[in-house]
Order: sequence, then C-alpha cells, then structure tokens
Amino acid sequence: MYLPEGLRPVPLPEPEALARFAGRREIFQAMCVKCDEHHNLLVDLGPVQGLIPRVETAMGVPQGTAREIAILSRVGKPVCFRVMGRSPGGTLLLTRRGPQEEAMAWFLENLQPGQILPAVVQNPAAFGAFCDIGCGVTALMGIARCSVSRITHCKERFSPGQPIYAAVLSVENGRISLTHRELLGTWAENAENFRPGQTVPGIVRSVLPYGVFVELTPNLSGLAEPDETLAPGQGVSVYIRSIVPEKQKIKLTILDRLEPPRPQPLRYYRTAGRLDRWAYAPGSAAVTVF
Repeated sequence: MYLPEGLRPVPLPEPEALARFAGRREIFQAMCVKCDEHHNLLVDLGPVQGLIPRVETAMGVPQGTAREIAILSRVGKPVCFRVMGRSPGGTLLLTRRGPQEEAMAWFLENLQPGQILPAVVQNPAAFGAFCDIGCGVTALMGIARCSVSRITHCKERFSPGQPIYAAVLSVENGRISLTHRELLGTWAENAENFRPGQTVPGIVRSVLPYGVFVELTPNLSGLAEPDETLAPGQGVSVYIRSIVPEKQKIKLTILDRLEPPRPQPLRYYRTAGRLDRWAYAPGSAAVTVF
C-alpha cells in the first residue's frame, strides 16, 4: 500500500483524469524536477505542472523539525503525492506530507519485528544506511545489520536509490530500525554455491597477521594466507582449497589482484513473510531473535 519512492509506482493517469483524484486517497509518484526559491517542489506530470507547496513537502516542515535538505534533496528523484486540487492557473497542487504522515502512522501501529519489507536505500553512511520503507518514511539500518561480512562503510554494500529487501528489527519510540543480513542466507546456503577447486572473485575485507579474510558473498567469507600487501576493499581472485561445513570454514589461496570490484546484485533467500528467529550457523554469534 505504501511503496517506497521510486519502487513500482502506479502509472499516472492523464492530467485531466489525475485532477479528478483531488481529495481522494490514491497515492501516485512522479519525478521532482525543481525546487524553487521558496522551496516548493515542482513535479513533472507531463503537459501539466504539479506543485508541492513547501509546507506539504515532508513531515515536520510545518513544525519546523524537518531540515531543509529533506526538501532540497528530492530534486531529480521520484516523489509520492496525493492530489489536493488545482490552482486558477491550471497547476495541480499536490501533497507529499499527507501520504507520508499516514504511512508513518500505519507503520508504527502495524509493523512487527521480523516482518520483511521492500525498501529503497536513501543514503549509505559510515554508521548505517537510511532507507525509505514507504512514501519517503525513513528507517535506519545499522552497518552491522547490512551483512555478515563486515564492511567499513555502507557504500561498500549499497548505492543511493538501490531497491532492497529488509526486515524490521524494532519499532520503538517512533523510530523504525531495519536489518538486512538475515535475508542473505545462512553459511550453508551460501557455501552451497561453491566447490573446492573453483577459482572465483572476492573482496578483501580484513588483513590480519594470521591471514586475509576474503568475501565471496555478502554473507560468506574465507581465509587466505597472510599478505600484508593487500588492503581492505581490494578485489582478488581466489582458489578454493577446501570447504569444511562442520567448522564453517573455507580455505583460500589468493591468485591475483583484480580491478576494484563493482557492486554485485544481491541474492535474497527470503523476500516476504516474517522471521521469528535466524541463526547464521550452528554455534555462530550471528543470531537474531525477533
């Protein structure tokens, strides 16, 4: 019902038909093409211009609790809206704040820990990633919740505007927290895609005196021999020497350096429903109880 901005929007009706939705509950999306000097947002509706007055651009604007960047940053991106009416000049007047406030109220009342949602990454940061879970409502995913494989910045895992799936970690004090790693598969599920004797690309994640941890997937790493000339984030090709399921260990040999890796499409093992408990592997510290 409340889709993230930019994710599977409802097709826009023709402008005259769209005007007839004034005062109704339907939520649409279109591209914001400009923020004027008064911080009103202009929306591309085809032959007719749409305008979101500043006070209707986001939650918290009327109360003065929203930062101006919440308005300015919408330019060049899809925005959700309802139709309020039409100006004498023919411009369609829209509200983004209305759907946003309604979506937030629904989320706070209905979301349960473990529930899986579609989301869109807004801003990857060093401490976590802000994600739109519906109509521009933001939820935070801490960096430790992005994947089992450790990263130093969320831009190593996500890019702005990227559609993802996430699970609700908590709903507390008007804030929604997300987790992601539980949807990327267990150790066994990820290891099933590899065999000893294969050579595959990987990403160096940590360089330690006793060895180099190389990420094979966001939820699977192996250990290669020590090499102080490598650095975290570097691409490598690795030979898989052995896979030991009972110890959840993969032994690797680094064969070559590669160009900086491009982000790969994420493989999800769950995209719907609700999780009660998730364990990465027997005896693993990566356990989530929702």
